[in-house]
Amino acid sequence: MRNKRFVAEHRGGLLTLEDHRCLMKWALAMTEHLKASLCFPVEPLLNDALQVGKQWSEGLVATGEAIKWSRAVHKYAQTVEDPASKIFCRAVGHAVATAHMADHCLGPVYYGRKLMNLLALDAEQELAWQTAKLREVCPNLYPFILQVMQEKLQSRK
Repeated sequence: MRNKRFVAEHRGGLLTLEDHRCLMKWALAMTEHLKASLCFPVEPLLNDALQVGKQWSEGLVATGEAIKWSRAVHKYAQTVEDPASKIFCRAVGHAVATAHMADHCLGPVYYGRKLMNLLALDAEQELAWQTAKLREVCPNLYPFILQVMQEKLQSRK
């Protein structure tokens, strides 16, 4: 069962639209941060999807538009052979899918860890950056999301 804190108020949950938009901003910030670790150019589709996510976080596009772009990114990821590119695609897809289901904001945490490990970079340092960014962007959700992150990371070890 989904945690009601991830479910939008208009769907019977506890998540305000403002907090939902904060989670999207955090997810997008994480993917942008991951992009800096890549040693290859990012496909325009991914940048376009991130832009749609940003527009959703500002109330400029509908959720359905973000869903469309998230699905396009995941479909594209199925064609990608390079492991780092595929992982980055998945992070982008989940970040943009946050518009539809807020718990997708955790995708960039999971895929960020995978990407850092694959690239032989410091996954713990990336997690520390993600956590600090969470506190900055979503201060009132920080304790809840931090707890969920810790639970998810423990279950995936």
